[in-house]
Amino acid sequence: MTDGSNIKMAKQHVAVMGLGVSGRAALRYLVSQGTRVSVSEAGQLQASDLGFLAEQGVEYEIGGHTLSFLQQADAVLVSPGISWDLEILEELRARGIAVQGELGMAASLLQKPVVAITGTNGKTTVTALVGELLTGAGKKVFVGGNIGTSLFDYLMHPEGVDVLVLELSSFQLEAAGDFKANVALLLNVTPDHLDRHGNMAGYAAAKMKIFAGQGPEDTAIVSGDDSLCRDLLKQLGPQRQLLFGHGDDCQAKIVGHAVQVEWQGRTEHYDLTGTMLDTATGHLNSAAAVLAARALDCSPESIARSLAAFQVAAHRMALVGAGAGVTYYDDSKATNTGAVLSALDNFSGNVILIAGGRDKGDDYTLLRASLQKKVRLLILIGEAGDLIARAVDGATEIRRATSMDEAVMLAASVARGGDTVLLSPACSSFDMFENYGHRGRAFAAAARTVLDRVRKADDGSVGAAVKSVPTR
Repeated sequence: MTDGSNIKMAKQHVAVMGLGVSGRAALRYLVSQGTRVSVSEAGQLQASDLGFLAEQGVEYEIGGHTLSFLQQADAVLVSPGISWDLEILEELRARGIAVQGELGMAASLLQKPVVAITGTNGKTTVTALVGELLTGAGKKVFVGGNIGTSLFDYLMHPEGVDVLVLELSSFQLEAAGDFKANVALLLNVTPDHLDRHGNMAGYAAAKMKIFAGQGPEDTAIVSGDDSLCRDLLKQLGPQRQLLFGHGDDCQAKIVGHAVQVEWQGRTEHYDLTGTMLDTATGHLNSAAAVLAARALDCSPESIARSLAAFQVAAHRMALVGAGAGVTYYDDSKATNTGAVLSALDNFSGNVILIAGGRDKGDDYTLLRASLQKKVRLLILIGEAGDLIARAVDGATEIRRATSMDEAVMLAASVARGGDTVLLSPACSSFDMFENYGHRGRAFAAAARTVLDRVRKADDGSVGAAVKSVPTR
């Protein structure tokens, strides 16, 4: 960061709109730069937050965003959870007040190469994987963004970082301003957050902002398997364009249990057999990540070592355990239909699927074909149960449960050897749980209870261990 940036920031008054994870990080950074900061929060604040604001001498309003409060600032920083189309933001812009998101405000302060990853599904895993591949090649890496660590946390301590690897949501990208990624990855685009973006066109347009500002020296990495992504390629400019997937025109092509990469006239082979990435989803994630690593000059040898050592994060097709021939997987992170379809791609059939939660405007009819082919029983929980049931009626048998414990016990009571019990909800978790992690932990705890009973049962069977559970 230049001295000029420090001076400019110090002279500004910035209002932080929304005090979530990114809002708190932005506040800490701005205060450290001598910026006058105020906070506007639609809800209520914790006592610890109020104490911090008082200690820093930060003015605030709670219980709503008001024009009279926000218009006193030179710029307004909008947290990702706040809709970019709010009327009050339009009013602020009309008054000549800069309205920015995290990426837009930080853009001019980033002095190192940036790898940015977006997509409906898989972006957290690919972000972590790219970070591991770069680290394994000896680079010092900051991994953050939507993955849980704000970009402003990096700006607090930028020393010693060679590359930034950022997971970016559609919410962050729609407010990206002049942000530019040296390497940008678009993994897939399937329906999600339509309640926020209005329709698929609006959602896809937000995702495409990851390529904004790229020039001939930059790289765009795009799914060759996703038909919408291929259509969106027409919108790209002069940057180098690389495809990953199963097609013959993909620079990173999935062949069996390996990724075959065509790079600078040579063919490279990355075998995933026996790794945690040796799944249908893992193959695609690996192909995308390898292209990003090669674009940043990581050696094939270091990439192969890091692929072999990579551990998939919790709640993303995580194996909970198996007993009596029945396997339990926690895929609580699957909060849209595209993620569920990706999860089901890993199985040939005999799946008992637990789904449901809070609806986000998704089109559940997209699940019908996969349910018919892969799922012998669908167990629905949560607020969206009726919506999902109507959308997929006739595709497979449907039963209901009122809690995660009941859903898992019901699944176990009907499971037979060779079945997979899969939590892959297609919805957000906030109707019944604090977040997707809480939901996944509840599923895993219930599954482990079942597995403990199976181990203790005289005949080692599920039927001997689990009583039938009444359902609505």
